Amino acid sequence: MTGYVAHDKFQEIIDEANRGDSPIRLKQVILDAPSADDKKVSVQVESGAAALLGLATGLTQAPAVITGASAADGGAEVLAPEPVFITEAEKQAARVVMDVIGKYEVRRDLVPTSSALLKPEVQKEILAEVAERLRPLQGDLLVGVDESIPALDLSAVVAKTTEIVVQQTIDIPRIAVVPTGEVTTGFHAFKLDVNQLHLQPGQREIVGQMLRTNEQFTLAAEVGLKEQRPEDYIVHALVDFDDIDYFTHAELLYDLAGQMVQHLRSYLSEDEAISVLDRDRRLIAREIHAQMMAHFWEDATAYEVQVSRGFTELKPCNYTATAGQTAHHFRETVTETSRIKQMLFGGFARCLYPLQKFDSDTERRFAIILERDATKWFKPAKGQFQIYYKLGTEQPEYIPDFVAETDATIFMVETKARADINTQEVQAKAAAASRWCKHATTHSVTVGTKPWQYLLVPHDEVVESIRLTDFARFQVKA
Repeated sequence: MTGYVAHDKFQEIIDEANRGDSPIRLKQVILDAPSADDKKVSVQVESGAAALLGLATGLTQAPAVITGASAADGGAEVLAPEPVFITEAEKQAARVVMDVIGKYEVRRDLVPTSSALLKPEVQKEILAEVAERLRPLQGDLLVGVDESIPALDLSAVVAKTTEIVVQQTIDIPRIAVVPTGEVTTGFHAFKLDVNQLHLQPGQREIVGQMLRTNEQFTLAAEVGLKEQRPEDYIVHALVDFDDIDYFTHAELLYDLAGQMVQHLRSYLSEDEAISVLDRDRRLIAREIHAQMMAHFWEDATAYEVQVSRGFTELKPCNYTATAGQTAHHFRETVTETSRIKQMLFGGFARCLYPLQKFDSDTERRFAIILERDATKWFKPAKGQFQIYYKLGTEQPEYIPDFVAETDATIFMVETKARADINTQEVQAKAAAASRWCKHATTHSVTVGTKPWQYLLVPHDEVVESIRLTDFARFQVKA
């Protein structure tokens, strides 16, 4: 029997079907969110390649039982795949193969992409170096070996390890954009936020008392140099900052100082305003300077795009999780979504890590779409891309939510609350990420890999009935 569901009810029914206690499932599986009082532990999740090879440590080294499995698999428990290599000799050799493969990331002339690792001439080089590295360890590898176990076939270990690494990799080039011409800096004009600057004039005399004689006295507060214009009090304090040049920024400085003077005059007399400007000039200057930093810009006459690696090894993911927690199935509907950041999820078939954490239920839903429509995907760890965006004078690292490869395209995806889409920080991240995707696409043409697209997806558009390719309408172009 086939049921047809109206589009506007689709997600609601899917969520109900995936609830642990749903009558649609006919089987009760309860997904408990961790308690705030539960003990937390640090967890390192290594890549799916390490897990498949039997090299993972910590939480991912043993087959993880995924509780709360979805309606799609009949509610059965899900076991992680058994590792390819079982013996210690094989694992030792595989570790060395992984180390050697890492050296080829920078050899773009020979290995411009991860798939080039499979070329016979590259395989021959890798085998020779692995054999050389293992030679001092061969005695140790043979100590206590069960005679019933076949001798180590090193060429087979090299071939299988490389094959799995290539299968479990999305080629992420290492891209740096370096200014090659004259660099100029400045500040964009902006409207000053004066809401927190409701200053009042104070007394210019301080009353004191001698402790020995109890005699009272008064001290007059020092009066600063009288300026010709009210704005001068602020401007002369602003130019004391090292990153402000009077001759370059004078027009903006007087504009901001004028906004502040106008604000003071809106609730103070002229004499009171001058009193505040004289006494609090440095406080006002610090506040204005802090706001100027959010409007800082930097430009160069020319930039050079440098690609130092054609692909990069997946970095381990470091999470904080509840001690003794078992990973939950990613399809299971989470009723207490405020606790989702504390939960580990697994049961993936196409993710390049065996376990993942989500910052929101929107991310979990999007992972369901990726499991269906992408050939492989993952949530990047810190440092995987090394994309930096400008936020005032700071340049924080941007870590996208997802990377997903399809038959034709590689998507870098950010899911974001619709209300936050147009905020300065989100737009700054999108600008940096879309530029990176543009450079990566240019590079892909030279090596025959897939183009990149950056997608900025509003949270309320993430519905399981939508295909991944349909989200391309949210592409941000550089």
